[in-house]
Amino acid sequence: MPRYEYRCRSCGDTFEVSRPMAQSSDPADCPAGHTDTVKLLSTVAVAGGSAAPSPAPSPQGGGGCCGGGCCG
Repeated sequence: MPRYEYRCRSCGDTFEVSRPMAQSSDPADCPAGHTDTVKLLSTVAVAGGSAAPSPAPSPQGGGGCCGGGCCG
């Protein structure tokens, strides 16, 4: 179940609420009982287990902007 982070405008505390995505926009009360809260924008870092392969070197050698040899 997704977790959403909120901040209370009354006391400044931040807290998390686990709820279904269908209820993601529903208001959430602060654990201290305040109702003036705002949902925070969370960023999620996703790290994959595999990286994209590096391109093979050019058969003409060099590399550079045009594959080698023609740039002065």
